[in-house]
Amino acid sequence: MGNKKLVVITGASSGFGVEMAKEFSESGYPLLLIARRLEKMEALNLPNTICRKIDVTDKKAFENAVREAEEKYGKTDLIINNAGVMLLGDIATQDGNEWKRMLDINVMGVMNGMQIVMDDMRKKESGTIINVSSIAGVQAFGNHGAYCASKFGVTGLTRVARAEMSPYNVRVLSIMPGAVATELLGHTTDKNIIDGYNQWKEDVGAVNITANDVAKTIKFAYELPQAVSLREIIITDTKQDA
Repeated sequence: MGNKKLVVITGASSGFGVEMAKEFSESGYPLLLIARRLEKMEALNLPNTICRKIDVTDKKAFENAVREAEEKYGKTDLIINNAGVMLLGDIATQDGNEWKRMLDINVMGVMNGMQIVMDDMRKKESGTIINVSSIAGVQAFGNHGAYCASKFGVTGLTRVARAEMSPYNVRVLSIMPGAVATELLGHTTDKNIIDGYNQWKEDVGAVNITANDVAKTIKFAYELPQAVSLREIIITDTKQDA
């Protein structure tokens, strides 16, 4: 393991999370993987890895898992707040429970993850927090009302946290992917919206970028010297025009 420090990844059972777990593990980092589907994480069979079935909105369980991993591997040097849901819908008709679920996971889950590690990172004057936002956190898309609200929330939250943590030499970065083939769209309940989104992806040609491309980019940003902060990265398929 050498001198590699603990990396915590939420939403680690699919999409970006799985690819990040594989990338960081390959480079010898000890990992804490958190998601709601334990078997998917355990199936990766990664060395020096603790997998825990946890909902990021449950702060106590989230924190307990982090402390357990820290006892084994030392303090968290990087947390990637990646867990998120995308429930697309028309603002005028979408079920309010879907809004609440998105805001709870996409915003409160990120806040929980940040708060769990911030105090220790301040004390040691080192560490990195990476929040996985979305291009929908900087621009508007049809049928993305509550999703944009949650991701614009992550963008604002990350900017404030960056300002609060920079005097302590702690990096707070925001990664904003565009359309990438992951399971994310599967959360949406309106079939017409799903069909339309997939058609849009075909139309703009945004089908070549992969979750692994995003994972590699995140790892690159982290492995730069601590003095270098890639504050906000928007990463999309070259052919995505919006």
